[in-house]
Amino acid sequence: MNIRIHLEELEENILSQYAALSKNTRGRIIEEEKCNIRTDFQRDRDRIIHSKSFRRLKHKTQVFIAPEGDHYRTRLTHTLEVAQISRTLARALRLNEDLVEAIALGHDLGHTPFGHTGENALNKLHPNGFKHNEQSLKVVDYLEHRKSRQGLNLTYEVRDGILNHTGSGKPATLEGSVVRIADRIAYINHDIDDAIRANIIKREELPRDCLDVLGEYHGERINIMILDVIKNSLDKDKISMSEEVGYYTEKLRDFMFNRVYLNKRAKTEEEKAEYIIEQLYNYYINNYFKLPKEHRRQYKKSNITREDIVCDYIGGMTDRYVVNLVKEIFIPKPWQKY
Repeated sequence: MNIRIHLEELEENILSQYAALSKNTRGRIIEEEKCNIRTDFQRDRDRIIHSKSFRRLKHKTQVFIAPEGDHYRTRLTHTLEVAQISRTLARALRLNEDLVEAIALGHDLGHTPFGHTGENALNKLHPNGFKHNEQSLKVVDYLEHRKSRQGLNLTYEVRDGILNHTGSGKPATLEGSVVRIADRIAYINHDIDDAIRANIIKREELPRDCLDVLGEYHGERINIMILDVIKNSLDKDKISMSEEVGYYTEKLRDFMFNRVYLNKRAKTEEEKAEYIIEQLYNYYINNYFKLPKEHRRQYKKSNITREDIVCDYIGGMTDRYVVNLVKEIFIPKPWQKY
C-alpha cells in the first residue's frame, strides 16, 4: 500500500477548499521521485528539521543578547512556538498542517547572530542590503546541502511561505498567511514575557486598553488572538484578525517597539554586537582566503560577489561562534614556547 497516496486522498476529503493540497504542489526546482510514505510537504518539514541551519537556531538571539537565564527565548524556541500556533490555526481552519509546519520551521533559518541587531548590521554593510527572510530562502535553496548537492530542493509552496513570512510580499497560499500572522502572535507575546522577566517592563505598565481586549496574561492573550483569527478566517480565502483585536494587537506591538525593542537599557550590548559584526565583515572582505575552504568552494555561480560570500558566512554563525571567532582573530594570545 502506498501510504502517501492515502494521505493525499485524506487531504482532499478533509481539508478546506482553500487549502493547499500536497498532491497539487507546484513542485520542486529539481524534479524528484515521490516518497511512498510521506507527502511532499512532510518531506520538506523533515529536511528542514534535519538541517544544520535549524540546529544552529538554538544559539541565536531572539531579543535579548546573551541573556543570563535559562528561560529566555532563543530563535529556536521562537520557531517552535510559531510552528505550534500555526498548526493550531491550520487545524481549526482545515488548512494543510504539514505545509504550515514546514514554513514555520524554516521561516527564520536565515536569521543572523544577535537577532535583528546582526541583521541590521549586515544590511548596512552589504551593498545590496540584507533581509533575513530572503536569506532564509537562500539557505534552503543554496547554502544547505543534501546528498552532497546544494540546497534542500523544497517545494514551491514552502519556499514561498518562507520568503513572504514578513516584508511586503504576500504569500501564495493561505498556509503561508497563517505562518505570517502566527509569527506576529508569537513574538509579541513571548517578547512581553521575556521583557517582564528581564525587568525591562512591569506587567502593570502594559497598555490597559490592550489588556482589557486581549487578556491580562501570556496564554490568555495568545488564546484570544488565535480564536479571533479562526473566527474571522473560517471558510474564507483570507487570514485576518477582527478590526478590534487587530487594532489592539498592533498597539501592543507599538508599545513593545517603544519600550523594549528600542529600549537603551535592553539594548546596551547592541553597539558591541554591531561593532564586532562590522569588524568580522571587513576582516573577511580584506582577507578573503581566510574564509574556510569548504565555504568558498560551494560558490559556483559567476554572479556571486565576495560581499555575498562573506555575508552568508557571518549570517550563518551563532552568537557564541561569533564571540569565539573574534577572540581568535583579534585578541592577542599569551606567548607560548614551542
